[in-house]
Amino acid sequence: MVLSSVNSGRTRPSASVGGSQLRLRARLAAAPRLVSWLLTVLVAFFGGLLRFIRLGEPRAVVFDETYYVKDAWTMLLTGEPRNWPEFLTRDSLDFPVDTLFAQGDTNRWLSSAEYVVHPPVGKWCIALGLKLFGGAGNTFAWRASTAIAGTIAIIIMIRVALRLFNNMSIALSAGLLMSVDGVGITLSRTGLLDIFIMVFVLGAFDLLLMHRDWARVKLRAHYAVDAARRDAHWVPDTSRRARRAQRKAAAGDSGVAGSDANDTTGTAGAAVSSSANTAGRNQSMLLDARGPVIAFSWYRAAAAILIGLATGVKWSGIYFMAAFCVISVIWDAWERYRAGYRSWLSTGLLCDAPLTALYMLPLWAGTYLAGWIGWFIHPDSYMHDWARNNPGQGITWLPEGLRSFAEYHVEMWQFHTTLDTPHDYKANPLTWPLQVRPTSFYWQELDGHPGLCSLAPHSKCVAAVTSLGNPLIWWLGSLCVIIGIIIAIVKHGDWRIWAVLAGFIGGWLPWAQYLHRTTFTFYSIVILPWIILAICYVGDHVRRRVSAGTWRITLAATLLPILLVSVFFYPIWTAMPVPYEFWLSHMWFKSWI
Repeated sequence: MVLSSVNSGRTRPSASVGGSQLRLRARLAAAPRLVSWLLTVLVAFFGGLLRFIRLGEPRAVVFDETYYVKDAWTMLLTGEPRNWPEFLTRDSLDFPVDTLFAQGDTNRWLSSAEYVVHPPVGKWCIALGLKLFGGAGNTFAWRASTAIAGTIAIIIMIRVALRLFNNMSIALSAGLLMSVDGVGITLSRTGLLDIFIMVFVLGAFDLLLMHRDWARVKLRAHYAVDAARRDAHWVPDTSRRARRAQRKAAAGDSGVAGSDANDTTGTAGAAVSSSANTAGRNQSMLLDARGPVIAFSWYRAAAAILIGLATGVKWSGIYFMAAFCVISVIWDAWERYRAGYRSWLSTGLLCDAPLTALYMLPLWAGTYLAGWIGWFIHPDSYMHDWARNNPGQGITWLPEGLRSFAEYHVEMWQFHTTLDTPHDYKANPLTWPLQVRPTSFYWQELDGHPGLCSLAPHSKCVAAVTSLGNPLIWWLGSLCVIIGIIIAIVKHGDWRIWAVLAGFIGGWLPWAQYLHRTTFTFYSIVILPWIILAICYVGDHVRRRVSAGTWRITLAATLLPILLVSVFFYPIWTAMPVPYEFWLSHMWFKSWI
């Protein structure tokens, strides 16, 4: 049916034509999203190659694989980690158990349960790789799960950066930096736990950014409705931000103060959000109302589960739970203000925060407890019968099973807080961002001259796995954190700076209270995404202020040296046979040896 416009004399399109136009617009809108995902997969494929090629090398138990791979193997076969003898006898000779394990003699565990000091989730992740890729006789299988996790982290990294900065060059650069960093590569190629913490918390952070975008759209859509009501009442906005905006308007500057002018959601809802915001929003007035409840979203619920899984890998996930929840609630409150609601702070603190805690904390705790199901099920698990054997001790009001479980956690806590055993590669947490003392996972002098050693037949041949980040990434990222804070102060606030600082607050700052503890630089894998986001934050600030050509030159001048440094260091990240002098040329400082 065609309807005519009496006033204009023009013919309006039929409903079918309008529907075709809408479908065409939807396809055009979806095209950039499809391209962005194709580019994301392409970068992740490149990063995946760096992680999976020669993943089975070295064919030896590397660093703490002696705990985690063997634990994962016995968990897969018996349900719980088992003790192993220190030496095994073969042909009347005693060999270290790790040597025989790497040669395929993988079934010599003892019947007694092992005392483990980390929750089970990370080891179950390793066990899944063992199950899918050939068992403990295949060194590739030891590390398959960590390589998969490291590759997934690249994908999430790109999507986080795209959501924050809404620019594909920035997002792909973030994924490329994640792909070629040495800490990311070595932790993806070794059967350790920390890569799982990183990918779980990074995924949770992406979900919290999705929640922020969802809340932003909902708030501004509700504001448009609330502002149109006949009983709507406004009050003057007396904040410093509003006064700055008024001064700029009086000076003829149409820009919005602070970060509003450059804010993007990175989602399809951005246009809706923008149109809702312009519907009656007066920058100098606030609507005297609270707005809708935005505490609950499925994004936040999923984020709580992922952080619960991270905590189920290592307890350091607890700090991310605290930091991310606080930052997310602050973002919610700030979005209320930016939408135009007066009671933004009180609603955020007194309404959104308690409601958020009401479901996120149980989801997080429940996920953590679920990781221990095997411990509860198996009667011979470590300290399973402690309460029965020690009546009247511990938390006596708990049932026996939970009392034993609580006492086990007390022992784990004492271990972690008192661990000060000397170690050659112990590193003060304050030095992690500068990679002052990297961790040598593996170093072996080889017979003959395989691989690159053939280029120097008169030199010793060695293979090394050194968990050393690309120094340009870490040094530049550390500098950009400081620059980013300065930019945010000069700009009178920017919500993205909290996105940059979130990982440092949750993953690095808490270690300042354990400076006496034996820690290693490879723990810094959990802050790698935020080192990269700091670079992206400063890069985005530059991009917005220079021409497109200048930005491309700047980007190339930054990425090319980083890529060349990664090419240079890749052999000593991946146990490639190299001449001794080549390995030594990578030891730029004495503390790196």
